[in-house]
Amino acid sequence: MKLEVVKIENPENRYQVIVGQANFTIFTCDDIFKTLLTTVPGIKCAVAMNEAAPKLTRVTGNDENLKEIAAKNALSIAASHVFVVMVENAFPINVLNAIKSHPAVCSIYVASANPIEIIVAETELGRAVLGAVDGQKVERIETEEEKRERRELVEKLGYRIE
Repeated sequence: MKLEVVKIENPENRYQVIVGQANFTIFTCDDIFKTLLTTVPGIKCAVAMNEAAPKLTRVTGNDENLKEIAAKNALSIAASHVFVVMVENAFPINVLNAIKSHPAVCSIYVASANPIEIIVAETELGRAVLGAVDGQKVERIETEEEKRERRELVEKLGYRIE
């Protein structure tokens, strides 16, 4: 077995990235795209998904740049049934439940605009995603001032803690 780290391309960490695994690629790629369109009005997005047979990456979307990036990332991962979603004008919190509720979706590995690395194992049979590295190593616990700032921001976004 061979392990590989695949860095997800996301120019300037500009886009939201979702990496997951699903089944029945031939329609799931388009279904996830339709789900995104109906979940967030005005969303720009692309879905690329790797199919085991005929060993190719399928891609759909409403933005050519996002389609190119999603396809390149999925092909770099090269594990069957893995999908990569690139999103602009929305956040994962806006679309994750809709994606996860699709009957063919098995799991979500990561959803973030942070730098992402996908850990891939390769065997004689093929490739599999073992997990994702999402951002930098954490080094400390937040201070009371940072906690207050976080809660103020969350409140501005419309969420109340207490």
